[in-house]
Amino acid sequence: MTHTPERTATAGSWRELLGSRYAPIASVLAGGVLLEASNVYLTTSLLPTIVGDIGGAEFYAWTMMTFLLASVVSSMMVSRILTQQGAVRAYLLALGLFALGSLLCAASPWMWALLSGRAVQGLGGGLLAGLGYALIQRALPERLWARGAALVSAMWGVGNIVGPVVGGVFAQLDAWRVTFVGLAVVSALIGIVVVRALPRTTRARSSESVPWGSLVLLSGGVAAVGIASVVPSGLGTGVAIMVGVVLGAWFLRHERRGRTGILPRVTFAPGSSLGWVYVTVAVLAFAIGTEAFIPLFGQEIGGLMPFVAGLLGAALSLGWSITQVFTANATGIRSRRVLITLGPVVVAIGLAAYGLLQHEGPSTLVIALWFATLFLAGAGIGLGFPHLTVAALGSTAGEEEGAKAAAAVNTVFIIASAFSSAMAGVLVNLAMPDVVDAARLLMLVFAGITVLGTFVARGASWGIGLAREDARPATPASD
Repeated sequence: MTHTPERTATAGSWRELLGSRYAPIASVLAGGVLLEASNVYLTTSLLPTIVGDIGGAEFYAWTMMTFLLASVVSSMMVSRILTQQGAVRAYLLALGLFALGSLLCAASPWMWALLSGRAVQGLGGGLLAGLGYALIQRALPERLWARGAALVSAMWGVGNIVGPVVGGVFAQLDAWRVTFVGLAVVSALIGIVVVRALPRTTRARSSESVPWGSLVLLSGGVAAVGIASVVPSGLGTGVAIMVGVVLGAWFLRHERRGRTGILPRVTFAPGSSLGWVYVTVAVLAFAIGTEAFIPLFGQEIGGLMPFVAGLLGAALSLGWSITQVFTANATGIRSRRVLITLGPVVVAIGLAAYGLLQHEGPSTLVIALWFATLFLAGAGIGLGFPHLTVAALGSTAGEEEGAKAAAAVNTVFIIASAFSSAMAGVLVNLAMPDVVDAARLLMLVFAGITVLGTFVARGASWGIGLAREDARPATPASD
């Protein structure tokens, strides 16, 4: 019997991506996402100091919700802005908004001014994160797509580590305003690299009208879920989550039937795997909602110092970031399909093991296993994430549809993270004041949800190797 060798993707390497030719482009794509990712947790670390200076403790939780909601809104406009403005102008607009928002935060005399600055920051951050995925297709050759996707998505994990550390240091120095000025300076520096490094892609009029219906429905759904995370637990929380779910379902129905939308048309086409790709991304991102409570569990159950508990909270992100660097090297169709399918299983095993290890007075060995199981859960996210992004990149034809497909990975990721954070808060509040029960309930419920994603991931994996031949990046032209 003749053996048919497994087809593989055209070989690329990390050395090529990070070499002199593509390193400036890679630094722009990764740097923009890192700004968005780290800013969420950086501001959270600064908030106690900020509130002590300008007041507004009653709006403490709104600082993150405002930023995330604005990020979702702007991330849905990435493909349109990229098509109309070209790569360089789109990036400069995003960086300009982020820098302006940072300066508004730095100058804030009261909390309402800070919230306004956070909203402007979020508009810029959502564009930056979405462009980080959308420009992979236009700025890099196809052989580097998987590594580019791994680098960009790993910045979410790196940001979850860098943000709290930098924020904690500047909070200790009582220099929170300097931190926001620093973010504006970093934005300006990235802007210089953008002008010099990014390809001058073609600008054109968008072929579609603004999808106002989709924007309103999805923004409303995310806002409802965000409200669920800040109102006192009880009936109000349940109603807010239900409203978010209903608006989310209405959004999908509108996208399927509408003439224009945020998602590419092929998402709902019979036989297309792109819809499964997005759902798998959502399932993997869902696990990240546990991170906000892991430092609390570490301190209350394990008696860990705040810094060590913070490192425990970063273990999941660390596993995600490191694993992607290695799994992005997989080029065979079969191996990439296996990685995508295994991802949710590994995440579920890690979360469940961490939950089952929770008990009062844990030994040093048990605490070490906490780190190991959370790292394992993060590794499950990193197994297939780069290849899910590549599957989205190669699923459509045409520049605007391709930008939609890529940017939607980021939009789905942000929405799933926001929803999971709200649900995590609800579950923890249900079990409190028993912290051990809260940790077990949160982790086991999330593990159960994640393992169901195995069936979805199987559908997503069949998009590997089936990318359309006409879905190729356009040759760079003048901006």
